[in-house]
Amino acid sequence: MSETHLPSAPEPEALSVLRRILLAVVLVGIVGLAAELLLLEHYEDVWQWTPLALLAIGLVAGGAVALRPGRGVLRAFRAVMAMYIVAGAVGAYLHLQGNAEFERESDPALTGTALFWESLRGATPALAPGSLAQLGLVGLALAYRHPALRRTQN
Repeated sequence: MSETHLPSAPEPEALSVLRRILLAVVLVGIVGLAAELLLLEHYEDVWQWTPLALLAIGLVAGGAVALRPGRGVLRAFRAVMAMYIVAGAVGAYLHLQGNAEFERESDPALTGTALFWESLRGATPALAPGSLAQLGLVGLALAYRHPALRRTQN
């Protein structure tokens, strides 16, 4: 038996509308986040270019989902959204680590919970990369059980 995929089977109209709304949220979020990072000049090194590159890739993938939501397109989109989640976690870690280094230089006696809280409130927004992860989660939600991903057995 070989697996084949059928053309997108119809789904309830409400679910189709919800998918389009979620895609719009992801695309608007991508454009907004990219604009924010560019305005903040978030491109000093490779690590800072990473979210910008992922946002550009996500914009292309999201556009492809809007125009041609086939199996391959949705798989690629899901992979990009998973990368958003990973990049968001790595970014939060890097922001927190950078703030902790600065706080230790400013006050070498600072350790433990006090260092952690000061690092969270540091100059670099420690939780800001979470917005990239949030876009990834919304993107994965819109692709969940998408009709274009269905398979049948012959």
